Amino acid sequence: MTGFLLRRLGGAVLVLLALTVVLYAVFYVAPGDVAQIACGPRCSPAQVAQVTEQLRLDDPVYVQYAHFLQGIVAGRDFSTGTGTEHCAMPCLGVSYQSDQQVTQLILAKLPVTGSLVIGAFAGWLVLGVGTGVLSAWRRGRLTERVLTWLTLAGSATPVFVIGLLLIILFCSTLQWLPAPSYVPFTEDPEQWAWGLLLPWTSLALIESAKYARLTRSAMLETLAEDHVRTFRAYGVGERAVIGRHALRGAVAPVIALSALDFGTMFGGAVLTESLFGIPGIGRELVHAVKVVDLPVVVGMVLVTGFFVVLANAVADLLYALADRRVVLS
Repeated sequence: MTGFLLRRLGGAVLVLLALTVVLYAVFYVAPGDVAQIACGPRCSPAQVAQVTEQLRLDDPVYVQYAHFLQGIVAGRDFSTGTGTEHCAMPCLGVSYQSDQQVTQLILAKLPVTGSLVIGAFAGWLVLGVGTGVLSAWRRGRLTERVLTWLTLAGSATPVFVIGLLLIILFCSTLQWLPAPSYVPFTEDPEQWAWGLLLPWTSLALIESAKYARLTRSAMLETLAEDHVRTFRAYGVGERAVIGRHALRGAVAPVIALSALDFGTMFGGAVLTESLFGIPGIGRELVHAVKVVDLPVVVGMVLVTGFFVVLANAVADLLYALADRRVVLS
């Protein structure tokens, strides 16, 4: 197990290092004057030259990349118009638009996206696995056909369509729910939950369809195995067969997929955050792309990549723990 963890950690570090190279090449070495972008369209040549010197853009590319990595692992200093500003590790640069450190900006948005992802994750896992188990249990009956059509419809419907329908129905027509918003949990837990209820529901309905199909397929495969038929032959109740034996054998692929989706969703909830006006990482990333705020774009993509790589490693570990037939070596 220790060797497996060390290999996964080493692979994760290499993947993140490769990601920094790609991001740096795309956003900093691509055609275009970075100093002009950072300074603004109305800057004079003298001001652009000053920004070039402050950002050390006149250094060779490999030196600039080394400074970028140094900031991540040890922090770095930035020259400003009034002096020098220290950016503590992990330093991802300074925003061109707000002069705020990118790390601080991401840390401010992380609880927002984290609240959205955690609530939606719990919803789609319970709904998806429950639907898949019920569909496999009622195979060949009307219940299975109805659930199959519902999961297909959920998979084919974009999240913004479901989101708009929920807003129109529950906020405008019935007026049962307040407009989606974000209030920190520490300020008002009840308002925090009510404000995120519709975004949670939208993501849960979309993602649960995938988990329902996966759980159903895994359950049907497990129910056809010899040991399950043996339990039934010995008179074990159907609920015990489903809950204790079949579901336990079918849960491994669900765990692996859920870990991956959980990590990816930290940067993939762009449409949901934009639709419901949730000020999270995805919405901030869209804004940074529009205003060409390169350090913010690079920092947020790198953080998203970190969560995906971490989730991938966790998925492998959970898969191995859930299914002892998996050989870690």
